[in-house]
Amino acid sequence: MSSIKLERIENQIRREVSNILQNEVKNSKFGFVTVTDVEVTSDYSFANIYVSFLNTKELAAQDRLDEINRVKGFVRSQLAKRLSIRKTPELIFKIDDSIDQGNRIDEIIAQINKNEE
Repeated sequence: MSSIKLERIENQIRREVSNILQNEVKNSKFGFVTVTDVEVTSDYSFANIYVSFLNTKELAAQDRLDEINRVKGFVRSQLAKRLSIRKTPELIFKIDDSIDQGNRIDEIIAQINKNEE
């Protein structure tokens, strides 16, 4: 199985899941969600889907992730209709905290530069 094919499937899943969550799920409790990355296992059994939420704290983000997990079955069934692979992977949603980590690193660098002046 080529890594190019796997990468193409990951990109397609990212686009489709994002579209499903934004336009087709009738649950506004999780607010504005962005699918930042998808990692699919080589046998297509599982897909780790990393999501981030606009203007949330950690607790609120976890609550929103719980809401997404409640509609996971619907998302997977809609995804199965759109993918051209035999087996639709089990979806595992995870919070992507890389943006927060990047902001924290920027703050630390700014503080170091400020102290050096």
